[in-house]
Amino acid sequence: MPHSSPDTPAPRSPDFDALVAEGEAAPVDGWDFSWFEGRATEERPSWGYQRLLAGRLADPAVRSALDLQTGGGEVLAAAGPYPPAMAATESWPPNLARATRLLQPRGVVVVAGPEEPPLPFADGAFDLVTSRHPATVWWPEIARVLAPAGTYFAQHVGPETVFELSEFFLGPLGGEVRRLRHPERERAQAEEAGLEVVDQRTERLRMEFHDIGAVVHFLRKVVWTVPGFTVEAYRDKLRGLHERITAEGPFVAHSTRTLVEARRPA
Repeated sequence: MPHSSPDTPAPRSPDFDALVAEGEAAPVDGWDFSWFEGRATEERPSWGYQRLLAGRLADPAVRSALDLQTGGGEVLAAAGPYPPAMAATESWPPNLARATRLLQPRGVVVVAGPEEPPLPFADGAFDLVTSRHPATVWWPEIARVLAPAGTYFAQHVGPETVFELSEFFLGPLGGEVRRLRHPERERAQAEEAGLEVVDQRTERLRMEFHDIGAVVHFLRKVVWTVPGFTVEAYRDKLRGLHERITAEGPFVAHSTRTLVEARRPA
C-alpha cells in the first residue's frame, strides 16, 4: 500500500454502499497498491527490499536468477538490469498475464504453473533465488535449484500480519496460527533444508485504513487475511467497521516483514 504520510487523506463520501461498491469494483490483479492512495497507508521496512534486490541482481558473480511467485512482476521489473539468465514463476492467471506483459520485453522468461514442488528447473540451476511475499516457502525446493554457494534473498510476510483486521471479522485466532511464519521457525526450516541463514531481520509496521472501501479492496486482494471473504457474507461486520471508522478515525493494524538471506554451502 502507499507509504505512510503525515498528510490528511481527502474526505470521502460517508455513504457505506458507495464505498463498498468502489472496493468491490477495483481490480485485484498484480501487486500495484496505488489504488489505496489517500485511503490506506502502510509503513515500509527500513531495509528497502527493492533496492537491495537490484544490487543482488547486478552482481557480476550472479549469472542466473529466479524470482519465485513474482505476482504481476512489478517489483522485479523495477529492480533490473538482470543477469544473463533471468526467470520468474507465477501461478495465478491474472497475475501471470500481467507479469508476462511487463517482464518478457525485459528479457525475463516467465514460467506458468503451480508454485508447489517440483519447480520446472534443474538441480543447481540458479546462483540467486528471490521472492517478495511468497505465499508458501518451499525450503527444500529452493535449496535444490540453488547452485553451490548460491543465495536465497527474500522479503517474507511475518507472523500475525494484519491480525487486527483478521480478528475483527473472524474472532480470536489460536496460538498455532500466530506462530505461522515466525522467523525462528523459518530459520529452522531453512537449516533443515541444508541452507545457512546469514541474515534475518523482522520489523512490525503500522497500517491505517481510512474508509471501508479500502478494507473491502484489501480483503479481496490479500485473500489470506479473511479466507473466503465476500461482501455479502460479511456485510454486517463491514457496516459496523464503517461506523467505527466514521466515528473514531482510521482502523489501525500492523504488518510484519522479515528480510532473509540464506546460502547453499559451496
